[in-house]
Amino acid sequence: MQVAKNTVVSFHYTLKDKESGNVLDSSQTHGQPLTFLVGAGEIIPGLESRMIGMQEGETKSIEVPAEEAYGKRDPNLVQVAPREYFQNIPLEKGLPVQAQTPEGQVINMIVLDFDENSVTVDMNHPLAGVDLVFDVEIVSVREATPDEVLHRHAHGPGGHQH
Repeated sequence: MQVAKNTVVSFHYTLKDKESGNVLDSSQTHGQPLTFLVGAGEIIPGLESRMIGMQEGETKSIEVPAEEAYGKRDPNLVQVAPREYFQNIPLEKGLPVQAQTPEGQVINMIVLDFDENSVTVDMNHPLAGVDLVFDVEIVSVREATPDEVLHRHAHGPGGHQH
């Protein structure tokens, strides 16, 4: 069976930075393949679109440009905040920190620089502006159940196997 819209795909991947070749993430570290419903926006669009038509058991190296992954870096997302916002945090450059908006949304950021009065943070996704390479192995492909299509996400590796 081929990867297509409204199929549930389980796949192993190793994610690398195209420029440096450094491994950024791997499903092996999580101990199980990633499972998703094709067409539901559960994984980055540039990877999903390039997996269409792959078969169970197939392996492929897929390049995804930054624009189709986590987007370009947005200079407006580098901002200076008052130091008092970061009380009780031992600051260091490169430190990931989280903030919460009044609406309760969590924002991840990285400390770029700081002094006594202010802290410069980068709220871009860590992989923004990075061209990615995914080494992919399709573990299984099955038809999505009507329930999965309705809820727009895979309900796990269950369901009947083909």
